[in-house]
Amino acid sequence: MSFIDRTTMAAPLKVSLDQSAARVRSIADRVARAGRDGFVLPPVPGATAAQAPEPVDLEAEMSRLADEQLRFDAASTLLQKAYAGLRASLRDR
Repeated sequence: MSFIDRTTMAAPLKVSLDQSAARVRSIADRVARAGRDGFVLPPVPGATAAQAPEPVDLEAEMSRLADEQLRFDAASTLLQKAYAGLRASLRDR
């Protein structure tokens, strides 16, 4: 455990940012696989049923994306404040 991890919430916030980025990539992947107007793209010739794309609700995915953006921004702001507090405490010494 490093000094920064012992004195700030930086480590959990960094993990939160990484998880949020992974969720955004997952949402983006589902949206990219969707066709226009929320319809599924035609199946790839030779694809099995397990490989067939699932229908994507674009409105729900965009809502998830907006929610994830809010979470990412909040964690990012908290991480910035944690680092600012650490910098301030180091300058005061």
